[in-house]
Amino acid sequence: MPVKKAKIVEKTTLTPNERARKCAELAYDKKAYDICVRDISRVSSIADYMVIISGSSDKQNQAIADNIRTGLKKYGKVNDIEGATDGKWIVMDYGDVLVHIFHDQIRRYYDLDGLWGMAPELELPPEIKASRKESDF
Repeated sequence: MPVKKAKIVEKTTLTPNERARKCAELAYDKKAYDICVRDISRVSSIADYMVIISGSSDKQNQAIADNIRTGLKKYGKVNDIEGATDGKWIVMDYGDVLVHIFHDQIRRYYDLDGLWGMAPELELPPEIKASRKESDF
């Protein structure tokens, strides 16, 4: 009698928390730094989480956005991406998670870190946290 093999079912959905953390990991894979994930669910209705990321160039920011988009593709498509052509400030909308990828000076100017400072920051793995550079955020 043939033996039936157990099917391994791969998870095809992510909770908002898992999606936000995955965005941080995928950004870190492309050498992003100063990665911050905030739980904005109690202070705003626009999303549950906001991921704020820094990159050093237009090309790096575009690579970070592309890595996030392709890395999350199996869990669903991004609703909208703005600024990807320019690469200075890229916004990715996943509905429950908003991702902002910035050049340093633009990040400092718009200060989303300060604007959303009342929202708790998620604890990220040590290697991602260590990717922070000294700054005045």
